[in-house]
Amino acid sequence: MSSNEIDINVVDFVPGRWGDPADPMHLSDSVTGALSMLGITEQAPAPVALALPSPRLDSNALTAFSATGASVTTDDEVRAARLRGFSTPDLLKFRAGDGSDAPDAVVTPSTADQVAAVLAVCDEQGIGLSPFAGGTTVTGGLVPDRSRPVISLDLRDLTGLLHLDETSQIATFASGTRLPDAERLLGEHGFELGHFPQSYEGATIGGCAVTRSAGQSSVGYGRFDDMVVGLTIATPRGVAEIGTAPKSAAGPDLRQLFLGSEGAFGVVTRVRVRVHPTPSVRRFYGWHFPDFAAGTTAMRALAQSNIKPTVLRLSDEAETGLNLANPSAAGSANGPVGGCLMIVGFEGDAADVDCRDAYISARLNELGGAALGTEPGEHWREGRFRGPYLRDPLLDAGALVETLETVTFWSNLDRLKADVTAAVTGALGDQGTPAVVMCHISHVYPTGASLYFTVIAKSLTDPVAQWAEAKSAANAAIRAAGASITHHHAVGTDHQAAYLEEIGDVQQTALRAVKSALDPNGVLNPGILLP
Repeated sequence: MSSNEIDINVVDFVPGRWGDPADPMHLSDSVTGALSMLGITEQAPAPVALALPSPRLDSNALTAFSATGASVTTDDEVRAARLRGFSTPDLLKFRAGDGSDAPDAVVTPSTADQVAAVLAVCDEQGIGLSPFAGGTTVTGGLVPDRSRPVISLDLRDLTGLLHLDETSQIATFASGTRLPDAERLLGEHGFELGHFPQSYEGATIGGCAVTRSAGQSSVGYGRFDDMVVGLTIATPRGVAEIGTAPKSAAGPDLRQLFLGSEGAFGVVTRVRVRVHPTPSVRRFYGWHFPDFAAGTTAMRALAQSNIKPTVLRLSDEAETGLNLANPSAAGSANGPVGGCLMIVGFEGDAADVDCRDAYISARLNELGGAALGTEPGEHWREGRFRGPYLRDPLLDAGALVETLETVTFWSNLDRLKADVTAAVTGALGDQGTPAVVMCHISHVYPTGASLYFTVIAKSLTDPVAQWAEAKSAANAAIRAAGASITHHHAVGTDHQAAYLEEIGDVQQTALRAVKSALDPNGVLNPGILLP
């Protein structure tokens, strides 16, 4: 693969497993050794058959949905494929055969008008609706309140590049378009979106919008909410078209009301996004720093500079040492020994990349970095979507492995990392399962950065409860440190209590008023974002 190509792959993940079953990951010797040191020597129990509850929709409701023109099914296999997301608790419940959160039916519209018609049926009959597209949520965003019947509104037939304004560099996509398909369609016209979250192979345009997704090129292109210039949203009270100009002083920016709303205020059917010409040059490097503090100082200097790379990522000593900083490069002769690995990537035309490369390389040398060349950077770029695939063999090996993330200002970053690490190791250690806690930074701003933690410990008999205790401790530490409960994993149900504490009573009142105005019968993703 040349340095100017993008991996294009669309993966239909098997329920209960994150990775592509046709392309499994295997544990490196360093990871296997670390597992042994944590007392992880026995394989996890084999998964058991998934048991789903019977559908609760009567024939009148099913007929009404069919009358919209959308496809309707209560088939157990299809319902199971729309069950939950891909957090570790989600996968563990699959493995334990727990299908209790399955939707009562799956309704698949093929047009935006059908989406609006399905919403009308739900509103009239009081049936809950959970939008589904890529299904890659990791915070319980696909587990609505099931005190009433609930359908999964599968948006994956709403797909395609609907319009490309090459002059303004704006593309309009149907919301169910997978990110690899979006890049392929744009590439045919010489453009690129450049949004590469680690869930890239399964994530969709609409899902990225309603969760405020952040891709691995966020330093260069921004988060997804920075890219969105317009939205079309279906609600029980009608269809809203938002975004008529690049910037406006005509009242509050209502795009921001729906970005991150997780389907609780409406169903996004179209998204207009900023795009850019396909880069002619992609150049990725590895850099070595003696410790995380030195690497963080260097990252801050670049983030606060007017000249930035496209990709900037720093793994701490633990993540670097276990090769989880760069899963595809395990055993690379040019990998760092000790210390921390930083990935620095550039995309653009040759003159732009050469200019930024020269300046940033000089700055990193001044800041104590040691250049490792392109091999570690290219290995990371080629394998950047495979990191989550390690979770399946880790769970198979009897490990509990999960991630969490947060964001704060630079002046608070050291405290936040230390407090979250202590909270998680303490909560798991108190249960008799010492843990390895790793961290990296991959999203930076002039004022602060996001911390992304990966946790590995020996799995107990009830690993869902085991992790819930650790996650609760982490959430409490995040809030005590004054940081945000999430940077790019959204709220769902997992972060809900801490989120409500974070925003306070006044903002809760405003959001509940919006929910009441747009969804008075509470059918849109009930229990998600707001209880």
